[in-house]
Amino acid sequence: MKMAMKLIGLILALSCAFPVLAGGKPATANRSSAAVLTETEEATLLWMREEEKLARDVYLTLYKVWNKPIFSNIAESEQAHMDALLKKIELFGLLDPALPDVGDFANPELQALYDELVARGKLSYVDALTVGATIEDMDIRDIGNAIAETINLPLKTTYESLLEGSKNHLRAFVDLLDQEGVEYSPQYIDQAVFDAILDI
Repeated sequence: MKMAMKLIGLILALSCAFPVLAGGKPATANRSSAAVLTETEEATLLWMREEEKLARDVYLTLYKVWNKPIFSNIAESEQAHMDALLKKIELFGLLDPALPDVGDFANPELQALYDELVARGKLSYVDALTVGATIEDMDIRDIGNAIAETINLPLKTTYESLLEGSKNHLRAFVDLLDQEGVEYSPQYIDQAVFDAILDI
């Protein structure tokens, strides 16, 4: 009886260590299939890289206009976001769409958005803060959609990290607007989500 129990224990141990023996798939099979992105995942990853560049470039430009640390500090954070996305682009063997110069975008939609946001942010300091809140509002929506549309663990993990950063940025801009006596209303995310982020 003791010998039989030992044999059963050995078989179970081998099954866990080598799932193929138990009729399962090797662990590498799941990793390799997860490493292949769908066209939607590829397009979203490339868009997110340029969208983070949009945020960084707008903040760098508005810092030159208003010389307020909020813009330079968050621009540094956006650069970190860009770097994280570039690592994923390289991991999956894609071409980086981000152009090197501040304010230059290959995507005409993002180019137009950059021009519009910068023009609005130059009107006043309050307008600049509102532009910042608007960018983070939009980012939170887009990152949330990106998380929802992928099962790829490396992508999902990176997006989730970016999402927390964007929440912090949104709080910072909204707090400064409050100090200026201005209330920001969300334009891209639901009011309930906005209130939860601000812990209202």
